[in-house]
Amino acid sequence: MVTTAPDAILARLLDLHPKRIDLSLGRIQRLLAALGEPERRLPPVIHVAGTNGKGSTIAFMRAILEAAGLGVHVYTSPHLVHFRERIRLAAPGGGRLVEDEVLSKALDEIERTNNGYPITFFEATTATALKLFADTPADVLLLEVGLGGRFDATNVVDEPACAVVTPVSMDHVEFLGDTIEKIAFEKAGVIKSGVPVIFAAQSEAALGVLERVADRLRAPVSLQGQDFLCRAERGRMVYEDVSGLLDLPLPRLPGRHQLVNAGVAMAAVRKVFPDLPLGAFETGVVRASWPGRLQNLGRGRLAKLAPPGAELWLDGGHNEAGGRVLAEAMADFEEKAPRPLILVYGSLLAKDSQAFLRHFGGLASKIMTVPMAGEHIGRKPEDVAELARTLGFRAKACAGVEAALSELAEKSWPEPPRILIAGSLYLAGEVLAADGRSPD
Repeated sequence: MVTTAPDAILARLLDLHPKRIDLSLGRIQRLLAALGEPERRLPPVIHVAGTNGKGSTIAFMRAILEAAGLGVHVYTSPHLVHFRERIRLAAPGGGRLVEDEVLSKALDEIERTNNGYPITFFEATTATALKLFADTPADVLLLEVGLGGRFDATNVVDEPACAVVTPVSMDHVEFLGDTIEKIAFEKAGVIKSGVPVIFAAQSEAALGVLERVADRLRAPVSLQGQDFLCRAERGRMVYEDVSGLLDLPLPRLPGRHQLVNAGVAMAAVRKVFPDLPLGAFETGVVRASWPGRLQNLGRGRLAKLAPPGAELWLDGGHNEAGGRVLAEAMADFEEKAPRPLILVYGSLLAKDSQAFLRHFGGLASKIMTVPMAGEHIGRKPEDVAELARTLGFRAKACAGVEAALSELAEKSWPEPPRILIAGSLYLAGEVLAADGRSPD
C-alpha cells in the first residue's frame, strides 16, 4: 500500500475551515473523542504558554531531560522549513523528528476520522500529534501552546504535570486582545486547578492577571526572581531555588534572554522530576539548541554572499519584546567586539514594525528591508524602509536577503560588518531553506 505524502494531506486539511485561526476547543474535542481520547493517554505533560521564549525554554527542558536518560516527546509550532519539525517522538538515545511515513499514516487517520467536518489546520495537526504521542511510549511530553492558551487546541490537556508561562508581551492582538492584561488572561488558560505553575519574570500588569488566576485555581506558583533565580556569574551560570544552588556552564544559545529561558526550564523540570542528577543540567544547558533564534550562519551558501569576514546571524524575533532582546544581544556583541551592525528585516503585515525597529536606534548603522515569499502576506519592503527612515535610520528596500547580502559585499568595509536577519519566523524559515539547512 502506497502511503500518501504528508504535504498532500496537509494541503487538504487547510481547506476544511475558512479561517486559518479560529480559537475554540469544540472542534478538536469532537475529533479527539472519535479517536478514542488520546489526550487522556499521554505521558506527564509540561504545558508551555507565553509570548516569547517558549521554544527556547522547551529546547532547554528537552536537552536536560534527555541528558538524564528520559524519553521526551515535543510539540512546537510553527515549523521553519518542514512540517515534521513540529513533532518530535521519544526514542532511545534522544528524540527524533517524526518520519514522513509515520506522519502520513497518522494524518490519514485524522483525515478519515474527521470525515470532512470543519476544523482548522492547527486543530487537525494537534490531534495528529496527540495521537502519535499517546501511541508512542515516553516519560514526558513538552507541549507548546500555538496561540494564546485558553482556547488553544493544546488546551484539551486537563491535567498537566506542570504549566509554564514565559514572558508575556504584546503580540497577536487581533486574536488575544489589545492590552497586556487581556493577553495575559488568555495565556493563563493553561493554569489548571492544583497544578504547579512556573512564571517567568513578568511585567507588573501581566503578573497581576496570572497570579489572580493561579490563586483562584489554587495552583502553586514558582515565580522567577522570587522563588528561583538564574544569573551569569564569572563566566558561569548560577541557578538557585529552595532545593539549592547549581553552578553550571553558560548556555550555548547566545543572548542574555536565554538565561531567563534556561532558568524557567530548570524550574519546571525540577518541579516535575526533583531527583535529576547535576550532570543532566550541566550537559543539557550546553547541548540545547533552537534553530532560527540568534543562529550563527557562519558557514553555508548565504555566508559566501556576505562581505568577507562578516558575522551573519538569524533570528525569528518579530514583536516588540523580540526586538528588545535582540537589540540587547547586539549591544552585548558590540561591547565585546565592535563592528558595524546591519539589520536585514522583513515583517508580516500584522506585526508592529515600528515597535520592533525602535530598539535598534543607535545600534544599527543601516536597515535593509526585504519581502517574504509564499502565502504569508508581508509588508512591502519600500513601506518598511520609509518607516525606518521616519525613525532616524538609513534604510533601503531590497529584492530579497540574497540581494541585500550581495549589495553589502560590494562595499568596502574598514571592519567586516555584523549582519542580523530578523523580523519573522517565516523569513527565518526561508533563510534556512535558502542556506540549505534543515532544522533537526
